[in-house]
Amino acid sequence: MKASEMAALIDHTVLKPEATQDQVEKLCAEAREYTFATVCVAPTWTALAASLLKGTPVGVATVVGFPHGNTLSQVKAIETTMVVEAGATEVDMVLNVGALKDGNEDLVRADIKAVVEAAEAAGGAGVKVIFETALLTDAQKATACRLSEEAGADFVKTSTGFASGGATTADIALMRGAVGDRLGVKASGGIRDLATALAMVEAGASRLGCSASVAIVEELRAQEKD
Repeated sequence: MKASEMAALIDHTVLKPEATQDQVEKLCAEAREYTFATVCVAPTWTALAASLLKGTPVGVATVVGFPHGNTLSQVKAIETTMVVEAGATEVDMVLNVGALKDGNEDLVRADIKAVVEAAEAAGGAGVKVIFETALLTDAQKATACRLSEEAGADFVKTSTGFASGGATTADIALMRGAVGDRLGVKASGGIRDLATALAMVEAGASRLGCSASVAIVEELRAQEKD
């Protein structure tokens, strides 16, 4: 894989609660330089990122119901509307993990659909659904894939990075098998080096959430020079 191809798969991410404006500005500058797919920032930084990346091919992703997913659906929808109006091109929402584990499929589906509809009404932003795979059985992950597709989401995504585990190649393969080529699959959580990034792509990921994005792409650039 070429360095430019890898960069085009990456959501260059800073979601730590202590992230500062300087860090967000640095993130956006790096995204411009490397042409990452998006920057992924907290809702409060959405407008800033959109202004810094205006006129570039880099999108702005933000998070909704983050990181626990048990926010009221109406609140998720309002938050979605606000961040899309602020410039978000993609919304990464956390599904209601407890409802999924309870088997309450109607609630989970409606929760996702509320965000999808709000994103569409506000300007057509894409929606990724974060499962928090470390908390789920394989059967629950497969159900989450089905419900995400039924609700009209664009991507399914492994993790917030705030639970006990992040992306695994086994989870990516399971999710890709469940959604086929109909939805994107985003691997997120614990992708800190090129080998892990390549393994996730090989397993079926079409997007990667990383904070080590620059190091990963630079390693590929070095290999290309050799």
